[in-house]
Amino acid sequence: MSLEQILETIRAFDGVAELAPEIGSDYPEISWDDQFFYYSPSGGIPMNTQPYATIVTKDYPDDAASHLDEVSRWRLNIHVGADKFAELTGETTKEFAASDIAARDFSAVDVFLPHPVYGSLGWVAIVNPGERTTDTALELLRDAHEDARRRADRREGSAG
Repeated sequence: MSLEQILETIRAFDGVAELAPEIGSDYPEISWDDQFFYYSPSGGIPMNTQPYATIVTKDYPDDAASHLDEVSRWRLNIHVGADKFAELTGETTKEFAASDIAARDFSAVDVFLPHPVYGSLGWVAIVNPGERTTDTALELLRDAHEDARRRADRREGSAG
């Protein structure tokens, strides 16, 4: 599945808010051309809330293990939680956190990997999702969106 097809799918979710910093925007230059997805029925980017999914198109200073600076590489990142993380990666978030992360290869294409930086927090990453991962990735994106909706509803309920 192409990047555009995945973007179209996410953008169709009810209540999705997308932060997509553009070249020359007030957002940090490193974030330009990446996408960050939130649940926000108002359409605004929520404050004090992390995205439930991101798409990155380049290496970051603390996150270069996926080799995204190479031509035609990008990565879909999804917060799936500890249980789904273990199911997809074969290890717990605690095991991942305790492992030698520097010795791992996070550059494999079309496979579910722990996120190189946020794996211990229940995030998975897929470099160039393809035939093996797309259907599951789309399900995970829907689930992550619904989880974000439930968290927002709880916050809203406790604020009243």
